[in-house]
Amino acid sequence: MRILFTAIPEKTIFMGMVPLAWALRNAGHDVRVASQPSFAGTITQAGLTAVPVGRDSDLFRTARMEPEALEEARAGLHSPWDVTEDPARATWDHMYAGYYDMVEKGHKPENFPMIAGLVEYARHWKPDLVIWNPLTLAGPIAAEAVGAAHARLLFGIDVFGVAREHFLRLKEQRPEGEREDPLADWLGAYARKHGGEFTESMTTGHFTIDQFPASLQTEAPGLHYERTQFIPYGGPAETPKWLWRKPERPRVGITMGLSATELFNGYAHSTQDLLDALADLDADIVATIADDEKAKLKRIPDNARLVPYVPLHALAPTCDAIIHHAGAGTLATVSRYGVPQLSVPHHFDEPLFARRLAEQGTGLALAPRDAGGENIRAHVLRLLTEPSFRERAAALRDEIHALPSPNELVPRVEELTAAHRSTTR
Repeated sequence: MRILFTAIPEKTIFMGMVPLAWALRNAGHDVRVASQPSFAGTITQAGLTAVPVGRDSDLFRTARMEPEALEEARAGLHSPWDVTEDPARATWDHMYAGYYDMVEKGHKPENFPMIAGLVEYARHWKPDLVIWNPLTLAGPIAAEAVGAAHARLLFGIDVFGVAREHFLRLKEQRPEGEREDPLADWLGAYARKHGGEFTESMTTGHFTIDQFPASLQTEAPGLHYERTQFIPYGGPAETPKWLWRKPERPRVGITMGLSATELFNGYAHSTQDLLDALADLDADIVATIADDEKAKLKRIPDNARLVPYVPLHALAPTCDAIIHHAGAGTLATVSRYGVPQLSVPHHFDEPLFARRLAEQGTGLALAPRDAGGENIRAHVLRLLTEPSFRERAAALRDEIHALPSPNELVPRVEELTAAHRSTTR
């Protein structure tokens, strides 16, 4: 088959697509990845074939001109997706306004630069399957234009599918002449422009590939999910020699992810506070911290090792506990190795993920406002000394390893592609 992955130029989201792309390629399929031209280097660095389409556009460059507004937008889930966290917010006015804003301020500027070029390439190459993440809605537009099957590949909790089901229920309850739908109207306009019509599958795919275990996920009841293991990929990396040796005392890892410094204005929680809180522990503290954040520190405790980057899948197995932001890739990697976790969530679906971990006893969670030194220290000590956290972390690890690997998922993807191709021809 010809399989076209497509992604907006957001590195952490793309990196979550790489293992499945390689699984499909290793099975003999022709796999290519389409994105904006400036992102081609990130794609080829992963050993995949890049297809530059459209023109470059940096949504965050404009947003950085208003730092306060950017930080406000960064916090938690916004409408319409916030109904996943609080179903009581599922009212028509709230969700309609949320979809309108998301289309106008997010989906349009993120996808418009790619759409025409992606459709042009799809017509040239004629993919059998298009795999897109929930923010890359240029993907289903191109797939529908050429009659290809298409699937969403989730990068976190399915706030998109859950919100869509709430909205469709509310829409059906509206009077006949008051059923405006900003997302469907926008997608439909492009579908008609390229010779088709809007179908609801353009919002959620013919099927959805979910990289997270059921205990961490929230699903939309009406959608078709295929679950697979999350396999860590963080780009080019080296395993330092100090990681070859087993630590002589408990090791606590600290990582707050890449997006906080690459896309936003820094970490949501003070690294200095974290380090100070753990300074007197008889433990080996390893913190991955960007150089510009390290420059803000006034002191580094004797028990702390600071590095700008180390592959988390190499660090996590050596740790007895890890403090992180509950970002999807970080959390999934740590969970894969059965390590108790302390989450300090802030952005997008991080609070939801942190809550899931705490509810199942795999870890603990603190809101940034509550993550003072005493709380951090007390929570880390609990993770290190109470056996139940490691037992529950091991159970989550086993749940993850029981899922099909990306390689094992390939036959199912082939089957679903064939079924949906036959219905779109």
